[in-house]
Amino acid sequence: MSKFLELSSDDFARLCQRLLCESGFVEVKVTGRTGDGGIDGVGIVRLGGLLGFPILFQCKRYRGSVPSSVIRDFRGAMIGRIDRGLVITTGTFSSDAKLEATRDGAPPIDLVDGEQLLDKLKELQLGIMIKMIEHVEILQEFFKYI
Repeated sequence: MSKFLELSSDDFARLCQRLLCESGFVEVKVTGRTGDGGIDGVGIVRLGGLLGFPILFQCKRYRGSVPSSVIRDFRGAMIGRIDRGLVITTGTFSSDAKLEATRDGAPPIDLVDGEQLLDKLKELQLGIMIKMIEHVEILQEFFKYI
């Protein structure tokens, strides 16, 4: 996880953009800039090749736990623009943040924590190589009686 924390905010946003593109989003754009209310980008989720739903996303490089205030602020920036959001972090989400993301009567926000981020990067083979090492051991007992 430390490699992600070494990335600049812009580089981490571009990594998230690539992750979303490889996950089936289309027209994913990084838009983050000062005064954007925490919105780092927008993409469209395609369902069945027919329907498209725009999603705003925010990328957070965190060592610890993302607090509920981040989710509230992001939702405030979303309101009136798009009906659903996504927050991707290198850290975790506090229990209050998880509750805030699914609060009744408010636009839903999906959460991707650091563990889920790593799992998805592994699945898509983005910047992660999995090496399987085979360990072969000779069973001496078997060869005694040949």
